[in-house]
Amino acid sequence: MNAFVSPSRIRPRQAVLSATVLLALGLSGCAGAPASEEPAGTGVPFGPTTAAAATGTESVTWMLPQEPATFDLDVDSGTAENTILSNVCERLMQVQPDLTTVPHLAEAAEWTSDTTVVFTLRPDVTFHDGTAMTAEDVLWSMQRHAAEGADESDEYANVTDMAMTGENEITVTLKQRDAIFLQAMAGNGGIVLNRKVVEAQGAAYGTPSSPDACSGPLQLESWTSGSSVTLAKTADYWDAENASLAGSVTFKWADENAIVNSLTSGDAQGAYLDSPASAVPLQKSGNVTVAQGPATNVWSLMATERGLLKDEKIRQALSLAMNRQGIADAAFGGLAQPWKTPVGSGAWGYERETFSDAYDALAGAPASPSEDDLAQARKLVEEAGSPAEPLIVANSGDSIRNVVSSAVVAAAESIGLKAEIITIPRQQYGDFYSDAELRAQADLFSDEYYISKNDPVGFYKNGASTAKVNFVQFSGEGYDEAVKEAQATTDDAARAALAIGLQEQWVEAAVWVPVVQTPTTLALADTVTGAPSSAAFLYYPWAADIGSTKK
Repeated sequence: MNAFVSPSRIRPRQAVLSATVLLALGLSGCAGAPASEEPAGTGVPFGPTTAAAATGTESVTWMLPQEPATFDLDVDSGTAENTILSNVCERLMQVQPDLTTVPHLAEAAEWTSDTTVVFTLRPDVTFHDGTAMTAEDVLWSMQRHAAEGADESDEYANVTDMAMTGENEITVTLKQRDAIFLQAMAGNGGIVLNRKVVEAQGAAYGTPSSPDACSGPLQLESWTSGSSVTLAKTADYWDAENASLAGSVTFKWADENAIVNSLTSGDAQGAYLDSPASAVPLQKSGNVTVAQGPATNVWSLMATERGLLKDEKIRQALSLAMNRQGIADAAFGGLAQPWKTPVGSGAWGYERETFSDAYDALAGAPASPSEDDLAQARKLVEEAGSPAEPLIVANSGDSIRNVVSSAVVAAAESIGLKAEIITIPRQQYGDFYSDAELRAQADLFSDEYYISKNDPVGFYKNGASTAKVNFVQFSGEGYDEAVKEAQATTDDAARAALAIGLQEQWVEAAVWVPVVQTPTTLALADTVTGAPSSAAFLYYPWAADIGSTKK
């Protein structure tokens, strides 16, 4: 699924704009940032996972930026929900720490024709209540995910039929061959639920009083609303070789400052940090280690249909004038990177060198604008009629958006545009994706967007004329057809070429204006290890790998 921060889960951050921030946003000439996964000069190790644990551990306390809203991921899913349930609920396919995809509850997935894929199900899977997973459970789960209005329904857009074709077999028929459908089945669209448990719970399913309906290495023990969620090691887990090393994992939530304090004091043993900037004080701690890894996350400026940024030239001008390096330094402590595209390098799951070279060749999104960049941007503004109305920038008052919003105003004013900031309560900020009336109040909003797939095609479908987030009604020549062709192309080299063509159209038109790529940032007490340091934690049972550093 194309994932984003939903209305109920905008993550609070400290709203402080210091003199250091303002200085960091000063304009300076700098060449565009080349493709790289690791922010330069940080001293933070970069890779898909941390060292393997020496032994198990009795319990772990893990920090989240906020409480989950529901454990019914067909209703809503976000970072807090996925971080917990990735350890509880299993999928037909599974994302690995290096962001590749392998079969899981399906022991095999095979394209038997251009439009038919057959899932052969493992016969030995049991749910947490001890009952066996059946093909009926799998089909029912897939139909639930595909239902209109379900959070994962877009992953089934090409599906025309799903049926049981054997005791342990599900056959899916699609309108066309879909190269990323199997990857989607490693996301929430591939979760297999215990039908009897879900139906018995009815409307209560996914609430603090409900049991889980899953089969993973950890299971829901308790959810004390407003306080904590505890997972316990699954007894007699069906995949014994991958049973949890941790006896229990307790999740608590707090703002970023409190999370840092909990880690440094030893009250918590780990966290996937909401902002890389939180790692800066932790690097000075003697009992906490910090690691980063690949992700698809990118902070972008999302242009709305309100008016000013419907003009492609104004979007292009703003992109040329943005000081991305200043934002990376001021808002993320240098642990994020200026970025040219709206999806991160964690999406380069194949033809990596090809994607890297194509990224380096992109223009129009400098790390810091040169005088030539600013001159070109001013010319674009003139060609657009030098609009007198101000550019309205939506802010939520948190520290990252404070920096980004101030940078947008500085960029706009440097090229002859007026700009104003309006504040939207952070509880409403996620409504920009779904509420046209809210979008009518601002020309752009900023947000961190990620996808669950290691394939850029999974993102660039957002530029199709029918895409819900194509607010400016971008319509590139042949774009819709190229999206469909890329989705249907299973040859990696050919699909990469199509994805790069989509990328070039998107970036040239500045449908969104990308700002910084944010690697996954993991903080661990020095007593534990084993957790992946990549974005896999949203879908892979990461907590099961955590154990002690000591034998």
